[in-house]
Order: sequence, then structure tokens, then C-alpha cells
Amino acid sequence: MSCFWLYLPLHLLAVTCLCHSIKAPTTTSQQNFKTDLFNFYHSLLLTDGKETTVHLLKDIPKRYYFVLEEGRALTPFTITVTPCDVPIEWSVLVHRASASFLGKGAQGAHNTQEVSKSQKAQSMVSTIFNFKGNSVETYMGMSPHSALYILEFLSTERDTHITVYLTTDTTSGHLFPELPSDPRLDVIGIGHTTVTLTWKHSPSVLQHRENIQYCLLVNEKHNYKSLCAAETAIRSSGMKLPPTLALSLSPYLLEPQQVMILSNSELSIISKANSGEVRQICMGTKNTYTVPSLTPSTQYYFDVFVVNLLTNASAAYTGTFARTLDEPEPKVMELKDGKVIQVVLDGKTQKFSTLQYQARHKKIQFAFQLCRGQVQVHITKNGKTVVSENISGLKYFSLKGKFLDTYLVQLRSTEETNSSVKVQVSPPFYKPSFPLLPDSLKIKSFSKLRTCNSVTIAWLGTQEESKYCVYRKKIEEEQVWTELRSVDRCSGPESRHKSEKVLCKYFFDVNLQRAVTTETIKGLDSGTLYLFDVYLFGPSGIPVRYHSKVVKTRKKC
Repeated sequence: MSCFWLYLPLHLLAVTCLCHSIKAPTTTSQQNFKTDLFNFYHSLLLTDGKETTVHLLKDIPKRYYFVLEEGRALTPFTITVTPCDVPIEWSVLVHRASASFLGKGAQGAHNTQEVSKSQKAQSMVSTIFNFKGNSVETYMGMSPHSALYILEFLSTERDTHITVYLTTDTTSGHLFPELPSDPRLDVIGIGHTTVTLTWKHSPSVLQHRENIQYCLLVNEKHNYKSLCAAETAIRSSGMKLPPTLALSLSPYLLEPQQVMILSNSELSIISKANSGEVRQICMGTKNTYTVPSLTPSTQYYFDVFVVNLLTNASAAYTGTFARTLDEPEPKVMELKDGKVIQVVLDGKTQKFSTLQYQARHKKIQFAFQLCRGQVQVHITKNGKTVVSENISGLKYFSLKGKFLDTYLVQLRSTEETNSSVKVQVSPPFYKPSFPLLPDSLKIKSFSKLRTCNSVTIAWLGTQEESKYCVYRKKIEEEQVWTELRSVDRCSGPESRHKSEKVLCKYFFDVNLQRAVTTETIKGLDSGTLYLFDVYLFGPSGIPVRYHSKVVKTRKKC
């Protein structure tokens, strides 16, 4: 038996004892050197050519070993370490294999000879590389003969994990994509809601275009020095990682998030968390990109990663940041008594619109008719909020104040698509431009009265005599969602083709329970989908559109 004490650096305060039966070295002793000496520590042997995930506990060092094969004059190798959360410390130590280490002539007493051995062993261990930080770092070495290498990792901030990649094969290409000689991101354009970035192509993209892509990460907190660090931050914020083709080929599944396919070669995923929005965009091999839909007057951090789709390995460009331009002062439109105006918001460059009204009466009434999309209304009187809510359909707000009170109405689109709303303000003695509405604007159809060439529908009226016009439109199955989604609820029959008109009629009833009318529309095709619309016209002629109804005629009668 022989006992070898391996004294590791003093700052780790660790001593490892490896006591095994060691045979004298022979020409075939390399396998014994690896299996006999390190069999007890087999779980800590680092695999050549495979990325290894290492979990670190705070203030507890962790070590991995590897042995370079003998029989080659010079053995090149590279070690790449990627911190995934916080800065770490790591070192590369080498122990030169020697006859005394392998136990040659170890038959004597265990006294001065053993002390001499330990001193020799200690002198044979040397640190050849040190690093501290949270960036991806690679050590490239060349071993002149068989040697034992030790990797030491330490996290002093908190528990974390890292990835380690060791390879001695320098002929089959690199696992990690290459960065250009200048890996910086350049900001070439800044707008109110956009930032345009460009970067130099990775040599890997130019050589293996079909297996490499660029992925961009946008957030409001800070830059990330590795894709692993970015994914860890997203996970710790409570969000699940995106699926394959997002930032990387992560095994985590996507929870409900907003996913937008921008084109065949571009995928954008927006993840919501308490810490804000993290946007991940993979755009293929384009090296210029304009980030859309940003918030004005906001600082954003941008990181670009070049990702190997076959291996999931990545390299990080040097991140940058930029602040979007301040939001331009909105133009304030003046509201006048009784005048109806329509405000259009595109949801991107103009999400807000501000209207002002100076009261000529103590009591006033605001009317809002939502035409398209989703709109939030915020009304202040002399700087104090009096109304703040989302609107749907036709909404009235009756307010009391003083003569010459100043009201500011801010309309905000809550969707990325276009939104529009009609607005009117008037004193109570003004006859409203918008018609009196029934309790419901739904159209009802009767299945039992449906035939192969006719459909019977019904809708509610009011106590005020009004004009109602019915329109029909033949549609296909795949058109239903688009038709119902894109409808402009403020548009009148002038937007419809004359051939779609069925009839117009007047009716009312003092008793609201009897203010119901029905119509049977004939001359339809069998087994066909039809879209039915009813328009209500008040005294001022402003139309209100009922909710569209889709009905299919019977195929067989």
C-alpha cells in the first residue's frame, strides 16, 4: 500500500487523501493510472468532449479531475467555463505524473520516506490558471506528457450552477460558435419606440449558416454575459423558458406567454414577470435588427447570442444599452358642446390621445362609443381623476362641477392593433347624438325556424321610435373569426355593398318587455353560412351596430 497526500491551495483549506494500491508504471499503466487511482472519485472525473453542468454550494469548493492520454508528444486541450448566475472563482491545477507519484520503490517504512513523498507531491502540484468573474472564459493548454489536471470551482455569493466543457479534439470543429474579432453591438438608430442594432458576423455563421442563428435578448435591468446567465435570470423571475428555436434549445416547456411569429426565419417571445418584460427574438442569420414596440423614455439592455442549433452551445457578443427617445407631447384636441369626434389610435406609435373641454355648465355628460379594439378612458377635472375605466359598446358618464371647470380626457389603446372611439360631450338639455339603446345588442336566431333557404332572427328595440336596417353576407367557415374580429362597430351601412341589404323598418314599444321584433330572411342557399347585421339609427342619424350573428342554413329539408 502507498498513501499519497495531495495538498490543494491554502486559500481552499482542503486536503485530499487518495490511498490506493498502485502498480509500478509500465507502458500500459495509463488505464491503471485512471481507473485505480480515481475509481473512488469517478463521479468527479470530467468527461472529454461533453458539456458538464456543475452545481455549486456557497463557500464550498468543488473539484473535477481529468487525465490527458500519454503516447502523444504534445496534447492540446481547451476548457470553457460558463457561469450561469453569479461571479465564480475557478482555477486549473496540474500534477505532473512521475515514478515516485505512481509508487515506485514504495516498500519501505512509513516515516521519513512518507514525509519526503508528500513534500515531493506538494512541489509537483502547480496552479497554471486563475479566473474570477461571471463572463465565459476559455483556457487553452498544451500538455507535454501524461498529467493529472484538477479544476477547482468556488462560489462566494450564493448557490449557483455553471457549465464546463473540456475537449482534446481540435480537428472536428468547435462546440461553441466563434465570435468575430470585434464582438461589440452597435446602435445605429434610436426612435421613440424602436432601437436598431447591428453586429459583425460570426465566422461560424459564414461557414455553417444552416446550423447557426442569432438570438437577441431585450430587458430593462442589465446585460447578460452568457446565454446560460440569461436563462437562469428568466427562470428565477418566475417565467418558464421558451421552446426550441427561442433563445436556445432549452428542455424547459413554454407556459402561457405571448408568442409572435414575425416571419418564417424569425421568432419573438415576450415573457411577463414582476421585474418587467423580457423579450427574446431569434432572427436567423441577419446581423441587423430593429427592435419594435418599445416604450418611450426607457433604457433597454441588448444582448446578442450566436447559437449552434445542433449542440445548443452559444457565444455572447458584448452587450450594449440604449434609451428610447422621450415621448412627444401629445396634441390636445378641444371638445365642443354636442360635437361628435372620432379618435383613431394605432396601438404602436400613437397609443394615447388627449382631449380638453372647458365646462359651460355645472352638469355635463360624456358619451363614448367604442368602434374597434380596446380603449381605456381616463378623465380628470382640474387635475383630479374622476373616471378611469375600460369601455365597451356605448358608455355615458354624467359629471357635476362648476362653471369653467377644465376636463382632460386621455384615451389609451390597450391593444397592439388599431383602436378607435367616438366621443361627445354635452350639457344635459342637449338632445344626445347617440341613440337610446336597448338592454342588449345581441341578435338571436331560432334553430327550429331555420330552413334550407330561410333564417329567422330577432332583436330588442327601445321606447323611442328608431330605424333598424338588416344586412346579410355570405361567408366561408375560415372567414368567421376574421369577420367578427375586424368589425368596425361605428361604421354604418354606407360601408356595405347594396346587394347585402335586406330591409329597413321602424318600430318601438312603450313597454320594453314587448319591444322585440323578428324578421324571416328568405332566398338563402342551403347549407351556407351567413353573417347578419342590424343597424340602429337614432334621431341624429348616428348608427349603432348590433353584435353580428352567424347562422348556417339547413343542408337538407
